[in-house]
Amino acid sequence: MEINRIQQIELLKSLKPQKVTLLLGARRVGKSVLIEALLKSYKRPYLFLNGEDEDTHQLLAQRTVSNYTRVLNGNDLLVIDEAQNIPDIGKKLKLMVDSIKGLKILVTGSSVFDILNVSGEPLTGRSRVVLLYPLWQGELKENALQTKQNLDDRLVFGAYPEIWHLKNPDEKKRYLSDLVNSYLLKDILVLDGLRNATLVFSLLKMVAYQIGKEVSYNEIGSALGVSKNTVEKYLNLLTKVFVLHKVSAYSNNLRKEISKSQRWYFVDNGIRNAVIGNFDPISLRREDEKGMLWENYLFMERLKRNTYQNLHPDYHFWRTYDQQEIDLLEVNQKKLAAFEFKFGLKKIPKKPIAFAKAYPKAGFEVVNQKNYLDFIL
Repeated sequence: MEINRIQQIELLKSLKPQKVTLLLGARRVGKSVLIEALLKSYKRPYLFLNGEDEDTHQLLAQRTVSNYTRVLNGNDLLVIDEAQNIPDIGKKLKLMVDSIKGLKILVTGSSVFDILNVSGEPLTGRSRVVLLYPLWQGELKENALQTKQNLDDRLVFGAYPEIWHLKNPDEKKRYLSDLVNSYLLKDILVLDGLRNATLVFSLLKMVAYQIGKEVSYNEIGSALGVSKNTVEKYLNLLTKVFVLHKVSAYSNNLRKEISKSQRWYFVDNGIRNAVIGNFDPISLRREDEKGMLWENYLFMERLKRNTYQNLHPDYHFWRTYDQQEIDLLEVNQKKLAAFEFKFGLKKIPKKPIAFAKAYPKAGFEVVNQKNYLDFIL
């Protein structure tokens, strides 16, 4: 199947003299492949370095203008893959873009909290972030029949690029399981100094069964034998290595609205299913399981769509203490758009009464299998 990564165009547009472009995303989402495609079409001289190579570390170790001028040797584009592995990378990049006229820098990283926290302050006003997620439906060149036939597969195996090249379900299972065990938790376990992978996996498993529900830090902490602060810390770190995405409750301070809770989505359905070791077809799943996978899929596809189209609403859910709720609220310049996700077609819910009274101008739409493509494309 032909794939067209939308962010290649965004990357090209972002390359400016005296600026650093940060291409961020989880491991194996295609950052390196995207860079290779970009460099093939780039008409000027460039230097490519691998941040995981010790030779690169030694090459950039001497933080002087003369050293970096010598290393660049007239190239006006510097590309560093997996740049978060290089010590003091932020200060080094700052010195380069401030001192070498006409230089453009493009770096990739799989650990957003390390790249941004280490390089964020030195690069203030000098950088731009471009995000890359697993494949978005809009990047796939397929007809309507193929999209319909492949939906169940995407709900189960997700959208990592390599999945599209694997035809056998057993190969897909092995790939995703290896991805979780070998790559996705590597950043958080190493960079945050954590050594208890079992605890992180147990936390992810508990969250995997609570998609579309508020997560109680106290309850999870009690079950795992750690404090609620530790639970919250680990969850936030997992968002920063692109495993989870947090959505907070929306409230306009109405008396019955829940205001301080969070829900957590997996950045990819396949990763969620790999964490719990369940790759059963949708037809064999319980109704609540179908609903969770559907909601996770729709939220992430919508997030990809908005990100790639440079739309940046705030994302929330809405619920009252008497159990009226809405799955997703997009808030853009105080305008509200409400969406309810339903996998089945039999029962179409109406806008909750309390929400309609509190926010009469807000739009409301039920997203199901008949109209979901309008929502995610």
